[in-house]
Amino acid sequence: MIQLVLPDGNKMEFKEGVSLYEVAQAIGPGLAKAAVGALVDGELRDLRERVHENCAINIVTSASPQALEILRHTTSHIMAQAVRDLFPEAKLGIGPAIADGFYYDFDLSQRLSSADLGKISAEMRRIIAADLPIERLEKPKKEAEEILQERGEKLKLELVEELDMETVTFYQQGEFIDLCRGPHLPTTACVNPDAFQLTSVAGAYWRGDESRPMLQRIYGTAWEKKTDLDAYLERLTEIEARDHRKLMRQLDLVSFHEEAGVGLAYWHPKGGRMRVLIEDYWRKLHYEGGYEIVFTPHIGRAKLWETSGHLDFYRDDMYAPMDVDGQDYYIKPMNCPFHVMIYNSHTRSYRDLPLRWAELGTVYRYERSGVLHGMLRVRGFTQDDAHIICSPEQIDEEILRVLDFSLNLLRGFGFNKFKIELSVRDPKTPEKYAGEDRIWEQAEESLVKALEAKNFSYQRMEGEAVFYGPKIDIKIEDALGRMWQCTTIQFDFNIPGRFDMTYIGEDGTKQRPYMVHRALLGSLERFYALLVEHYNGAFPVWLSPLQVVVLPVSQDNIDYAQSIAQRLRAAEIRVQAWTEGGQTLNYLIRKAQMEKIPYMLVVGKREQENGNVAVRLRTEEDLGPRSLDQFIALINEKIERKELL
Repeated sequence: MIQLVLPDGNKMEFKEGVSLYEVAQAIGPGLAKAAVGALVDGELRDLRERVHENCAINIVTSASPQALEILRHTTSHIMAQAVRDLFPEAKLGIGPAIADGFYYDFDLSQRLSSADLGKISAEMRRIIAADLPIERLEKPKKEAEEILQERGEKLKLELVEELDMETVTFYQQGEFIDLCRGPHLPTTACVNPDAFQLTSVAGAYWRGDESRPMLQRIYGTAWEKKTDLDAYLERLTEIEARDHRKLMRQLDLVSFHEEAGVGLAYWHPKGGRMRVLIEDYWRKLHYEGGYEIVFTPHIGRAKLWETSGHLDFYRDDMYAPMDVDGQDYYIKPMNCPFHVMIYNSHTRSYRDLPLRWAELGTVYRYERSGVLHGMLRVRGFTQDDAHIICSPEQIDEEILRVLDFSLNLLRGFGFNKFKIELSVRDPKTPEKYAGEDRIWEQAEESLVKALEAKNFSYQRMEGEAVFYGPKIDIKIEDALGRMWQCTTIQFDFNIPGRFDMTYIGEDGTKQRPYMVHRALLGSLERFYALLVEHYNGAFPVWLSPLQVVVLPVSQDNIDYAQSIAQRLRAAEIRVQAWTEGGQTLNYLIRKAQMEKIPYMLVVGKREQENGNVAVRLRTEEDLGPRSLDQFIALINEKIERKELL
């Protein structure tokens, strides 16, 4: 007999090999009817799978958050079947559920178009209407390889050959069979034919490797109800309208030039102005928070990266070495080892600690071309890095301090909704991580203690730690409800030992310091893309590259407009007077609104006579006449409070 623990803590006993569906039936017939899957020790599993040992069980119903993942995975298989029906020569790649949808990769000689998506969707609805049972099949690995070899599924065969297991699973619906670990719904009719949509076709290298074949990837989305689909498509339209790549071109902020190197950003004057504003605010808060700013080189000898462990654990993401005077040098993927060099430059005392060192350090990482995406995934980026070096007695207070510091900085940019995750190592693959078990347990305990002291709710993420320590990740919610990974607070017992970092303790002996790695914005490039999309290019006044434009009504008002601009510059307000002539006032107003400039000051005969300005907002709201002193007081208040307008 085996013992299963239910979500309420109650325990039930079953014969070994009981199916998860039978478990749901034993709990209650109503639950079994609503069940679509199960969580076994937190892992999403198919109801047809059997349990052979003690574990925790949570039955997933259509009302559960995980239900959409199962629905979308099933829909991806229905799409794959439809593609094979229409294009029998197509070979299958992979087809997972993803956030808000699914995709499937196909090796297909014919170039798919948007017109083909309509045909595929119609075939999918036919398959759904056929109500085909979805069967789960377990096959010995050798037999699975023979099946895939016979069907010519070379991509799937490659996946099976790499599996270290005796049996693999297939799912079959009608004549269609696919290698897959599931889970899936019981029949194709469980998918609502009115609540899915295929959204796009894109190229994708097999397994993200540009040296491998280019496949065709079909993206889609699936929901339980049509109203949910309609709401999602409306949201998708808004997301597309806010795409930072489009807005950065429209507002002349940043560009990319493949002929000069892919994945490398060029900041234009307006984007550069914003970057300076972001960096200046970042530095101001860091100095106020007890940090010191450091600067380090862009390259280092191979020995440095060997000592840090990067060449062992991170080599695939680093660029190839360059020969300098017969020595291998690597361009830096991280700033950490350089900060250690500064620490080790002379003997440290317990009286020196804690040390808080921050750097806006540009690093370079090899991102495969298939995953590059505007400013969100680039090959060269500036990380707002910091390292806190302290004694064991200081570590808890420092982690609490950095949590407060992180949220304060993010709130300054207008973000107030957060999700916190605790990323820990996967106990099943200890070889992926550096350091002793005892050290990892101590690190995790310190992070948990800090989160609980602040009463922060958090999600534990198994296997998401990086190779040298567990971490706290803070995600922020944008205007469209999307979560973005920004802040990382990472405990590191590994680096201090590798570099033999020490300080002289109060008892006169050498002690090992603790280290916390910390990046708040993540990278300036990615955070900037986030800001562009969050604000739809209409930035808060304090961040706007141009805060005010002065618009003369006629040629007679040009000198007055220029004098207004001069006085605003003296008040350290970013302003231009558009006095080139030849354009109507309505044209200039539309131009300013297109450029999303916060304030327009219209000056005509009346304003010139009264020494006023007529204030208009980019939202088309008219604030009416104000004295210039009143306007300066208004905009300075908005800047000080970091308000939108």
